[in-house]
Parts: sequence; structure tokens; C-alpha cells
Amino acid sequence: MTVKRFFKFSFLFFAVLALLGIGTGAYFWYIWSSNLPYIGSVTEYRPPVITEIFSDDGEVIGRLWEEKRTVIPLDQVPKQVIQAFVAAEDSRFFEHEGIDIKSIFRAFLKNMTAGKIEQGGSTITQQVTKSLLLKNIERTYKRKVREAILSVQLEKSFSKEHILFLYLNQIYLGQGAYGVEAAARTYFNKPAKELNLAQSAMLAGLPQAPARYSPVKHFDRARARQKYVLQRMLEEKWITPEACKEALDAKLIIEAEGENTFERAPYFTEYVRQYLLEKYGKDQLYREGLKVYTTVNLKMQLQAREVLNNGLADLDKREGFRGPLEQLSPEQVSAYETEAVKTMSPDLPKVGAVVKGLVKKVDDGNSFVEIQIGSRLSVLPLKDMRWARAPNKERPYYAARIKKPSQAMKAGDVVLVRIEKEYDSSKAGKNTPGKEPKGENRFTWEVSLEQMPAVQGALVCMDPETGEVKVMVGGRDFRGSQFNRAIQSKRQPGSAFKPLIYSAALDWGMNPSKIIIDAPFISDRTPDGRAWKPKNYKEEFFGPTLLRTGLAKSRNVITVKLLKEIG
Repeated sequence: MTVKRFFKFSFLFFAVLALLGIGTGAYFWYIWSSNLPYIGSVTEYRPPVITEIFSDDGEVIGRLWEEKRTVIPLDQVPKQVIQAFVAAEDSRFFEHEGIDIKSIFRAFLKNMTAGKIEQGGSTITQQVTKSLLLKNIERTYKRKVREAILSVQLEKSFSKEHILFLYLNQIYLGQGAYGVEAAARTYFNKPAKELNLAQSAMLAGLPQAPARYSPVKHFDRARARQKYVLQRMLEEKWITPEACKEALDAKLIIEAEGENTFERAPYFTEYVRQYLLEKYGKDQLYREGLKVYTTVNLKMQLQAREVLNNGLADLDKREGFRGPLEQLSPEQVSAYETEAVKTMSPDLPKVGAVVKGLVKKVDDGNSFVEIQIGSRLSVLPLKDMRWARAPNKERPYYAARIKKPSQAMKAGDVVLVRIEKEYDSSKAGKNTPGKEPKGENRFTWEVSLEQMPAVQGALVCMDPETGEVKVMVGGRDFRGSQFNRAIQSKRQPGSAFKPLIYSAALDWGMNPSKIIIDAPFISDRTPDGRAWKPKNYKEEFFGPTLLRTGLAKSRNVITVKLLKEIG
């Protein structure tokens, strides 16, 4: 074979191979690009968003969601937030057309060098495509090709700004938060527009692995990831070295959005949720972002809850002390102390907090108890535990107060105490220790004895003119019991109903001095023919009785006769 024929043969051979390759590629491109999702659906972006429930003064008392998301326009996202996400996820976002071969190879080399995945190869456009158009499709090579095709189409159909808008509202950032607005409120208790550089960089580090880099559960990892994002921003010359250092040195406080809004009026909010679910259905309630305005008054609600809980606690204490939570042997005390110190938060409990404490010493002579809370010692004076008698229904609480601490507890007991105030050694005297131990065990607080109430109660307050429900407290603790005693208990009102009947009688013009005969009579007959004969509490009858006396003495017979008279 001559050289000329060899080159001719080689040319034809490679030409055929090239044609076959192009043909094969075109075939698979046609197959994989057929039946692609319609990208026009992205135009009307309507993801699941949060439904909010408001009190009568516009305060949020509940949020319901399938995905915790609040959609915000791109102009409400600070430039540094956008730059942080672009630097971390797709630094060539403004240059490529949907897929970035250069970044794929760069990420591959960087991950190989690091020995772990530090940088992803998917562009922001590809991430939007996966999340919105290929969400429920199994991960295969075919899907990757379809993803690339759709990403290119997406870039041709929409502006970079619109793709960023989709990305920053759609991306999952951990703790149930979707999008930068929900994440900013979830981690930093502020809207996205108020994020600083340090906070922006921490959020931008989350998309790769929200659970692994969660600042709530893995703060050190989140910090390391934040450092990477800031370094990338510095490399892109979007921040100065000084700004980078300042952000790295900034103290980050992870603070969820205020008090759990549902906890403000939980029984009422749950009642509203059930009503909305029945009326509008699950999809509309949890996906459509309803704004629900209610009649409850938050200030009155919080006051009512506090009053009810205080009243139940006082009632429970009048019944006596049911004993410690635990009684530890000397061997168990040491292990308990070690664990208590280990698990105690670096932030000390605040005044008013109810916490567990270990009884270290009972001093009847000076009328106080030493209580250990974590690594701190506190003082429990006798005056703040006199109620702790043994339960005894035969004796009134005021006649059976304890006279010395040892009547209620002993060393090794674990009890609940309320932190009343910081301990003031200058006022030491009777009922308080005269000297403080040295070192870490100095007295920190003065405390009072508590116990978890075993009784329950409910309270409803309505506007008599409009019928609006202003307060609904269905129990002592919604987390402990979701049974709403305000509307579900179906308890007989008993004598609480009598003032309403007497009020109606007075409205009718009856005189409080009107005489009604308190004597046996048959009021009605039941469906099965039995006679109903009203009786007083002790089955006594008192003859002629003034109307006012019937109310004051809560006489059943008088009340029934009065009701029948006024209709």
C-alpha cells in the first residue's frame, strides 16, 4: 500500500467514524430531548408558600406550610447575598449559557486535590432546572443530558436576573427553610434585606449540603464553609481583604425567628387551622399562602394564659407537694452532677426560669435548702416552700404548712425550682446561709420550690356585643396536651350558669326581694317517662326564699323555678 493510498484510506476511515459519532450523538440528542418538560411553566412561578394567621392587631400567631418559603423579588435581595451565592455555587454564572464545561473540569480537579467534594459542577441554571422541571425524575445519565438541554433552553428564554430570582426563592437551605428570605428569618431572625456579609456567606454555604453545614447542629462546619465562601468572594474581587477579615471575625448568633408564633395562642390557632382545612382543603391551606385575619387579641390572650397558669399552679400547690422528681442514692448523685454540669448551657438561666435542681443540703437550723443547678449552688428559703405539705384532703392547706425543710425533702432529691433573683450575700441571715462556699460553688440565685401542676383548666373570653372570640386558652400546656378544653371537653356548666338566669330575671323586672318557694316539685319528664325532680346540693329544702338568697346560696330548686317562670 502506497503512502498516498494509506492517507486516503485513513481519511475515509476517520471521516466515517466522525459521521457515525455525529449521527449517534444526533440520534441520542433527539431521543433524550423529546418529551422534555415545558419550560414556559417557569414563567408563572408559584411555589408552595407560607400561610399566615394574624391576631386582631396584625400580629402573626401562626404559620402553616408545606415548604417554609416567602417569595421576594430580586430587588429585595442585597447585592452581597447574590454575590455570595454566585461565588459559592457558580462563579461564571454571568458568562455561561446554562452549562459550564470549564467549571465542571475545575471542580473535578479541585475535588481530586482536596480528596473530598468541595465544589460542585452544576451551574445555578442547572440547579433551577433540577428543582423546577426535573424534580421527581430518577437520577440517571439520561436525566443529566436532559438537564443540560433544558438549562440551555432556560438561558435562551429567560434573563439571568429571572433565573437568579427563581434560584434564590427555590433553593433549600435547611431547617425546613426554602429560599433566602425564609432562611434569613430561620437562622438570624431578620429579613434577607438586613443580612450582613458574614450572615450572607454562611447562608451561601448551605446549598451543597444543608444538613451537614447546618449552623444550628454543626456550627464549626458552617463556619468553615462560610470561610470558603468569603475566600471565593475575595478571589472574584467582590469584597476587599478588610471586609473579608471583618466578616470572618464577626460573631454570629443563630437566632430563630422570635418566639414560636404558634405558641402565642396555640389552642386558638389550632382551632382556626382545623376550620381552614375543612373549608379550603389541604392544598390551598398549605401551599397557597393565605392571609388569615382573626378576632383574637394577642395582649389579652397572653395575659389570660399567664393568669390561668398561675391560678392552676396555686391551686395545685394548695393540694400539697407530690414529692421530688427523683431520689438519688449517694452513688447516683456524683454521676448526676457530672452530667448536669456537662449539659448545662453556657448561657445561665434567667430570673423566672423553672429548672431542675439537686438538693445538696437541708439545714433545718437555718431554715433553708442548698440546691445545685448545673455547677451553681442556690438557696431555697423555707418561706418559699412552706406550701410543700404532704397531700391531705382532710386538712385545709393554710392549717398544714410545713415548719422545717426536712418535712418536704432530703439530700439527693431532684426537684423543680424557680429562679427568683440573684443571691445577695449582704442580706444573709435567718432563712439564708451566712457565708458562701468558695470557688465555683458560690451561691448564684435565690429560688422557690415548684412542681408541675396536675390540674387543668380553660378560659374563653368573647365580646358580648359582637360575639368575637378574643381569648381562647384550652389548657395549661398545648405541647403536653392538645385537647382543647375550651371547646371539646363538653363539661356541664353547673352553677356557673346561674348568674345568667338571675340576670335575665332582673332584666324581666323581677325584684331581688321576690319570694320563691324552695320545695320539692316535678319539673319535667324524660323521654322514657321518668320524672325529673330538681334537688339542692344536700337534698334539703328551705321553703320561702328571697330571690337574692337563692343566688347567694346557689339553690338549684329556686334556679329551675325561676327559669321556668321567665321561659
